[in-house]
Formats: sequence, structure tokens, C-alpha cells
Amino acid sequence: MTTVIETCRIPPSQGGAAELLLPLSFFDINWLHFNHTRRLIFYSHPCSEAEFSNTIVPNLKHSLSLTLKHYLLVAANLLYPLHTDVSKPVFHYVSGDSVSLTIAVSGLDFEELVADHARESDQFYDLLPRMPAMSEDENYKIIPLISLQVTLFPGRGICLGLNNHHSLGDDRSIIGFIKAWAMINKSGVEVFVSRNEESLPFFERPISKDSSRLNGIFWDVMKKIPLKSVATHPLPTDRVRASFILRQSDIKMLKNRILSARPNIDRVSTFVVATAYVWTTMAKSLGPAGDEDEHEVFFFWADGTGRRNALFDPPVLMNYFGNCLVVGVARAEYRKLAEEDGFVAAAEAIVDEIKTKIYNGDEFLKSPEKMLTDTAKYKDMRGLTITGSPKFDYTEADFGWGEAEKVEFLSLDEGNSIFLSNSSDGDLVIVTSLTKEEMKTFASMFATSLDM
Repeated sequence: MTTVIETCRIPPSQGGAAELLLPLSFFDINWLHFNHTRRLIFYSHPCSEAEFSNTIVPNLKHSLSLTLKHYLLVAANLLYPLHTDVSKPVFHYVSGDSVSLTIAVSGLDFEELVADHARESDQFYDLLPRMPAMSEDENYKIIPLISLQVTLFPGRGICLGLNNHHSLGDDRSIIGFIKAWAMINKSGVEVFVSRNEESLPFFERPISKDSSRLNGIFWDVMKKIPLKSVATHPLPTDRVRASFILRQSDIKMLKNRILSARPNIDRVSTFVVATAYVWTTMAKSLGPAGDEDEHEVFFFWADGTGRRNALFDPPVLMNYFGNCLVVGVARAEYRKLAEEDGFVAAAEAIVDEIKTKIYNGDEFLKSPEKMLTDTAKYKDMRGLTITGSPKFDYTEADFGWGEAEKVEFLSLDEGNSIFLSNSSDGDLVIVTSLTKEEMKTFASMFATSLDM
């Protein structure tokens, strides 16, 4: 259904640095063995194949090259040492390195792909670029960090597919790159004043008196795990994906429900309301994983840039490019989540974790190595993980085709995860991926609980 027209390599344009060599921080090392992050951004932009081939594709290639000049790390490789007791992994860009860009045309149903109802997950992988193969020299395994694909739906729209190694950067970093590319493509010049007036990316890894120790701790754990080539297209998924809307009126109602039950609770944000509601709905719809007294966990990631913390003074710069995420973990017994007021119990658990671990600058990043031990602590508990954040809105990347109509995170097809984003009218969009039967039950319970 989708035909690849060409796969090419796009190098940074002239004028940038000839080389970039960066060590990985413990933030980056933590993601070495995770699966790639896979995103699709859909744009409603009717155009012909002739316009696509003759105008849109050449402009995208040119603007990508201009953008990479300022984002050299995106064109770099991850060098993973063959002798892990002697060396550590590094990011390395040298003149001549480039990014893989695939151009394709699809006969898939665009309207079906951007719909909210349950759709087969497997079809979306036609729009996701393959990662170039890992290679090897005498000292390192050489791992490409990103690949891109632009797919035309003739007369209907365009899809931008991104496939990147998570060690390259978190959502704040990747969306900064995409927005910069979009702005240059739209304007035709190297403009880097985004809506948030963010400046050029800063690549130097954050340093503190504890950085060396922490980097060593994380590397000592990660180097014991065999490095494997990641399957970027894990097919078949045997899943469907669907979007659910929490309208502003729903969010207000849910906030009032919490405050009525727990008048003294504070920081009842939209994030708390949305994630608590989905967590309890997911737990109830799936049923107990074992004994009803067993704990369930909700994992969420807090952006560490610009935030007062116990490790970096001053805080990590807002325009830092890399990973700067700290995990928050809320936990509650299944039977409490399944009770009539389980939503309130979930909100309390999330608020408590945010207050004590995230908003408390003396505690935030106090002991990052706990991320490693916590992973082992919770591995036998059923967990729900949130991917993405309404703060980092990929729909805002306007390549000259207007804001995106839909964003899909294909990474949701592994495990229990949700993706949050904003809709154009201010509502909250929740995307998840489940089996057909699980999705049917979840969708019914999601709507029923709101009506109640």
C-alpha cells in the first residue's frame, strides 16, 4: 500500500563545525537499551504527486540540511565500545555524516489513519522509516541515531515519520529540532525564533561534582546488558490504537470530584486529573493482574531543564539538547483503584509523588541512581507509563502546511502506555494501544465513568 520512491542521505549544510564529540551523561546512558522512539505527524495538505516531487521534497531536503548545520548531534552516530571495561559510549559527528531520509507515496486511507476510533496498529508502520544498520570498526559499534520518512497521500495529506534512538534526546530536544526544521522549510531561511523564543541548541553535557560518579554507576549497570539491534518494526503488534478526548468541561468536573472528596489536596492540575482518570480506567478495564491487594504503578517523566534541583546549580539550560528526565512513580493497591472513588485515590498518589519528588527542589535529582534500583523494585508490578506531554506539542511544527492534524506514537504498541497531547480547541487527547478486546472494554468504561 505504500511505495518507497527513494532513500537518500542528507548531510548538514556547509558552515557548521567539522566535528562534534560528546560523552553520554547518565541521563543518556539510562536509555541505551530502550527501544527506539517512533512518532508519526500527519498534516492535512492536499497536493499532487508532481507538486510533492518537484517542490515539497526538494524544499524539505534543503531545509533539513540547513537545520542539521545547527543540530549536528542529530547527524551524529552513537559509538558503543566493544571493550566496555576500557571505554564508554560517545556521540560522534564528523564532516560527511548524514541523516537517512525516505520519500514515499501511500495508498492507505488518510482519513482512517487520523481518526479517533480503534484502528489496526500494524498499518501505521508503513509510514515509519527503517533505521540504517549498525556497523562496526575495530573499537566501536556504530549506531545511527535517527531516520526520517516523508510520505504523501495524494490529494489528501503528508505524514512525517521519525524513528530515533532514545539516547539522542527527550521530547523537548526532538521537538526543538522538528520545529526548527519546520520553520526553516516554511520561511526558506535559517530562522530560529520559535513561538517560545527558544535559542539554538546547547549540546555540552551538564556537569556537577557528582557527574563522574553517576555516569560510572549508570554505565556499570548498562554495560552488563548485551547490546542488541532493536526491531524498529515489531510486527505483528496484534493491537489497535484509539484516541479519547477529555473535554475542558470533563476536566473541570473531575477536578471538582477530587476537591469535594479531598478538600485539602493541592496541585490538582490537568495532568493529575487526566492521568489519574486513565490509570483507574485502565486498571478496572484490564481487571486485577493477580491478587487484588497487589500494587499497580504509574510511571511518569519530569523534565529537569530549568528546574531547581539538588544536583545542578544553576539548573540545566532550557535549550539543552539531550535527555534530562527524571521518573516519578505513583503506586496504589489494585483494589483501591477499582473502588468507586479509585480515581480520587489515584490522584492522591500522583499528587504526593509530584509534591515530594518533583516540585521539591531539595529532593529533585537528589539521588538519580535510584532510577536504576526502582526499575528492579517495580518490575513485577503491572505498570502504566505516560509518553509525551501536552507541553511538547508536535502539532505546532508548521512546515508551511499548517499545524498537524494528528500525532501518533507507535512506541505505545509495547506495554501499557498512554500519550497525552492538546487538541486544537483546548481539549486533551489521550492515545493508547491495546488488544481489540481490551480496547473495547476500556473505551466503554472511559465513556461510562465520565457520564456517571
